[in-house]
Amino acid sequence: MLQSVIYKETINKSFKTTYPFINNRKDFKSMSNRLFQGLVHQMRDTIDATIGVVDESATIIACSDLTRVGTTNEFVSLDLSDSHDIFIRDGFTYKPFGSRVKPDYAVFVEGVDDSAAKYASILSITLSNIKQYYDEKYDRNNFIKNVILDNVLPGDIVIKARELHFNAEISRAVFLIRIISANDISAYDVIQNLFPDKNKDFVFNITESDIVLVKELKSTVDSKDLEKLARSIADTLSSEFYTRVNVGIGTAVIGVKELARSFKEAQMALEVGKVFDTDKAIVSYDNLGIARLIYHLPTVLCETFLHEVFKVGSIESLDHETLFTIQKFFENNLNVSETSRKLFVHRNTLVYRLEKIKKLTGLDLREFDHAIIFKIALMVKRYLSANPVKF
Repeated sequence: MLQSVIYKETINKSFKTTYPFINNRKDFKSMSNRLFQGLVHQMRDTIDATIGVVDESATIIACSDLTRVGTTNEFVSLDLSDSHDIFIRDGFTYKPFGSRVKPDYAVFVEGVDDSAAKYASILSITLSNIKQYYDEKYDRNNFIKNVILDNVLPGDIVIKARELHFNAEISRAVFLIRIISANDISAYDVIQNLFPDKNKDFVFNITESDIVLVKELKSTVDSKDLEKLARSIADTLSSEFYTRVNVGIGTAVIGVKELARSFKEAQMALEVGKVFDTDKAIVSYDNLGIARLIYHLPTVLCETFLHEVFKVGSIESLDHETLFTIQKFFENNLNVSETSRKLFVHRNTLVYRLEKIKKLTGLDLREFDHAIIFKIALMVKRYLSANPVKF
């Protein structure tokens, strides 16, 4: 608590004026630079050495010696990409810091002795914590991320949204983009470039493989439009950057609080799709159908249902060829002639297979009611075998 108060007081001293809301990432980065410069300016009399901060491109963005601001050191950027450990260059001690695996910034202190190293460590901790506090207070992207991850109390969401001038009465949907295979290209950077308007669309990582897009929608957009958008994202990543992804789509919602629900729906869409639609890269929560119902059923109830539908061991006795025949029979709307044509077998051969299935399971797939029961039972069995993650 005391540490938080100290951070707030330090920030207030650094900013003599009240800054308006930061509208985009460029402005937000500029704000960070001014924040660092204000703190470095206060500390220059305490630390009897040149001190400052460089960004990920090794450009000096804050320094006690103002003539150095804006200059670069090409030898520093190589070290910034490696780790957060202290390193020495050209008579200065550097200490990288930031919230990502690859450091966003590095503090530098003139000197190469233990004192310089200690000052660099203290400065990096201080600047990192203060920036985190300021990011959480003023960054819309971070606010939306915390909302969908349920890290903001419901009563605080409206208040915080008002502070950030966040329009809560606009329709939005959450897309969960899961990286299946990738190369050296950052899918996160690609998606950010696809949606550059930081006032309307928000992109952020929640894990190394999961990227979230919160997309502002027009009132005329429907679920098919959302699927087209998801398809364009997947196709762009695949065709131009050789990155394969699956995309889960939540329903369109109005209100900031509802974004958490849309995100959970996108998560569920991916999990349900992984179980029932393994060949689909785009899965919408709106189109899960009966799979969503099965997904919500208790496993005990599912097991009881299977025991009631099938004779003991009958479902296990169905070989791959028989299961493939059943799948094609369903795909062709229980039409014997059409299914036999698609399978390149004689009609009587297909009838013989269906009779065999009837003897094994007690269900005649040519009867509509039996076909429905069989279809659901197969989905339930697949669901139990997959043991999916529940939300």
